[in-house]
Amino acid sequence: MSHSFYGQMWAEAQDALVDLLQEEFPEVQPRAQKDRLHIFQTLATFYLKYLQIMHSLEAVYDQIVHPQKRRVVRHVLEGVMGRLLELKSEMVELEHSDFHYFDDMLQDLKMTPSDVEVPIPRYFVREQMHVLKDREKLLGHVLAQGGHIDQEKESVLGGRRMPLEEAVQLLQVSERARQGRLRARLMKEIRDQEGRSFGPRALDPDVAATRIQKVWLGYSQRKRTINQRLEELMFLGMVPRPQEAARRSRLHAQHVEDARRTVQDQHEAEYQQALVAIKESVRSVDGPDFRQTLQEQIRQWFLECRHATGKFPDFPSAEDGGSAAIFAQKTPEQVATELAAKEEEKGKKRQMKGKKDKKSAKEQKDKKKDKKGKSKGKKGRMEGGEEEEKGWKMTPSSFLPAVVEGTKMYKEVWQGRDESQNVLQRFDAQLVREEKRLEVEEEIRVQVDEIMRQELKNLKLVVDREKGRKKTKGKKGNKKKKKAKKSGKKKKKKERDLTADRSIESLYEELVLGGFLIRPKNIRLSEYIGEYSYLGTTLRQADIEPMPSLSDVRQLITLYGILPLGSQSVHERAPLIKSLLLAGPGGVGKKMLVHALCTETGANLFNLSPASLAGKYPGKVGLQYLLHMVFKVARQLQPSVVWIGDAEKTFYKKVPKHEKEMEPKRLKKDLAKVLKSIKAEDRVLLVGTTRRPFEAELKSFCKVYKKIILIPRPDYASRLILWKELLLRFGAKLSPALDLSSLAKVTDGYTQGHILRAIRSVLTTRRIDQQIKKPLTALEFIPPLAQQDPIYKEEEETLKVWYSKTPLGKKRARITKAGEEEEQAKDKRGRGLKKGTDDKKKKKA
Repeated sequence: MSHSFYGQMWAEAQDALVDLLQEEFPEVQPRAQKDRLHIFQTLATFYLKYLQIMHSLEAVYDQIVHPQKRRVVRHVLEGVMGRLLELKSEMVELEHSDFHYFDDMLQDLKMTPSDVEVPIPRYFVREQMHVLKDREKLLGHVLAQGGHIDQEKESVLGGRRMPLEEAVQLLQVSERARQGRLRARLMKEIRDQEGRSFGPRALDPDVAATRIQKVWLGYSQRKRTINQRLEELMFLGMVPRPQEAARRSRLHAQHVEDARRTVQDQHEAEYQQALVAIKESVRSVDGPDFRQTLQEQIRQWFLECRHATGKFPDFPSAEDGGSAAIFAQKTPEQVATELAAKEEEKGKKRQMKGKKDKKSAKEQKDKKKDKKGKSKGKKGRMEGGEEEEKGWKMTPSSFLPAVVEGTKMYKEVWQGRDESQNVLQRFDAQLVREEKRLEVEEEIRVQVDEIMRQELKNLKLVVDREKGRKKTKGKKGNKKKKKAKKSGKKKKKKERDLTADRSIESLYEELVLGGFLIRPKNIRLSEYIGEYSYLGTTLRQADIEPMPSLSDVRQLITLYGILPLGSQSVHERAPLIKSLLLAGPGGVGKKMLVHALCTETGANLFNLSPASLAGKYPGKVGLQYLLHMVFKVARQLQPSVVWIGDAEKTFYKKVPKHEKEMEPKRLKKDLAKVLKSIKAEDRVLLVGTTRRPFEAELKSFCKVYKKIILIPRPDYASRLILWKELLLRFGAKLSPALDLSSLAKVTDGYTQGHILRAIRSVLTTRRIDQQIKKPLTALEFIPPLAQQDPIYKEEEETLKVWYSKTPLGKKRARITKAGEEEEQAKDKRGRGLKKGTDDKKKKKA
């Protein structure tokens, strides 16, 4: 697609964003809302609209080649991402559920379920590709030195070693097949010779023509019928369309996108070179003139102030802006009065501090009592007089200022700009020059300020005969003492660095060789296949809590894990999520999601599962040393994911006898302490996976894992898509003989892992080659499925009951109970009114 196409897409996204910002900042502040349904619809509308804008901006940023435009788009995109996370957090607090359904709203906004999918910005990995490649080389080098076998590379290069029995069986099958082919060829030759010996039999031409017509008409009609039936099934979506044309167009589109990214890199390199060259040019050409002009202006200000006030002014400090504060459209008298007012304020603050220190302990206690009384009084007022004014209002956002700033920049610079001459979309040198001129002026201003401060001091000594040196020295000494006192008060205990004498490289190597830092599998989140839930809203309206779909799980992984880990600015200001728990039966793809999380963000993967900790770094000191190493390397090489498999073992209610030697509860006490040390600037996420969370102590378990995602087994729609995608991926040709709908129905209770194993066992290389003569049927997949145990309803119900006991599950249960009670009260009122009207009618009669 062309540059103008992406320019138009950017313009449309910005227009939609302007309309949305007007709704975010209305002229008249709305009243506090009380209706929960209305509040959710407000939040959901904002969420969906921001999601649409994010889709457009992400595509624009990935494909636009102008380096200066890309910076503006990136600024707005990160603001929109952060706002999306804030709205999600508000919806969770409102509904006390991580899963939300927008079925009814999609129709109003003319959106499809694919539009609800949260896009993953491609620049998360692309812009740190060289770092990831270097890390991959280092990891491979360390593993090679330690003698570890890389299983993935071994399987790609040499394949697995075949057992002797299997090799003999394979040879026998091949030899029998060869002999059978020879025997069939021999028998064919014998039949041909026998046919020739009898000779051709004469046939009447009319009869022969009739037979040929009959055969041809039957064949052509059968073919036409089959084609019509296939077209109808394709139209209904029951049979996938041929993939060749779609594959060709996808490859061409991919080629075009890659070409645009190459141009992006070239333009970015040119832009970076121009930044340095233009800055040097501005400094050498405009710098001396600006320096001289600024010095003359400051000297003139000195004289004007002395003429107005009778003495030379004090020069503003660097904290107050230096000479920039002088020329901020103010007269010398205004600047002098401002400086005098600041000095008076400082004096007052010192006096107030002295008074506070002199106050006795009794007065402080009295104040505390008064405060308690006031707070109680306020609560009473809120409960009594202001009860009606209570309600929900949108909380202030920390990302909207960035969005507003980016929108303003777009309007002022890019909206009406004529780009007809810039066909190749290279950087704009004039904009660079203006930007660098401001930087150079600021640098020169700082240098000139230092010179003029000294010059002002000399003028005061000569003209006003002030002895400023002693005073300033005395003041400085006092300030230093005060600063020392203040710093002494504010000092906090710093964590002791247990590995201060070691480099990050040595710690990295030790963790790799110990098996605590592992290579994540190259899995994209899009490979986690699942369909959208179309009945979520309907079920909730009927007071039935729906099981989340796999599409909902995929969106939560993006919102809670990928977006914060991928962007530093989003992670610092968005609602902080330090830990995540993926709970669900075996085979639903919990480990796959962990690997996808690392692949999409380029994160390191640390494995602190009880199995990997067994027998390593014994004792309390050893465990603390290991955790210190892990989290130190994780912070230095962020983003990082710390994975704990079988997370319930760390919080066992009762440790099984056969696991006592492993000491699975070693991490229990230290894990909560380590989580507290993670700050907003640390892109580190703790992810636990568990199949049996009900075996853990609930209170301590939920204290560590604040966000819990319950992953269900796939529903019918997800299973149908799963069968289609996996069969095509493994090289199967889908035909009407293969009834996918029946397979999806039969596999109710089976997980993605079960289906994958069944497909692998059936689709061998030999079976794939035989598809032309012998199409695949659904019956072939039944035996391998029958050999596996499905997920029974009892296990799923146990997980549901456990989740209902978690903090969020309890809150959700309270809301549903309150809703049911309200409905019952309404029904009673309705019945009472009906009875009253009936009684009145009887009396009249």
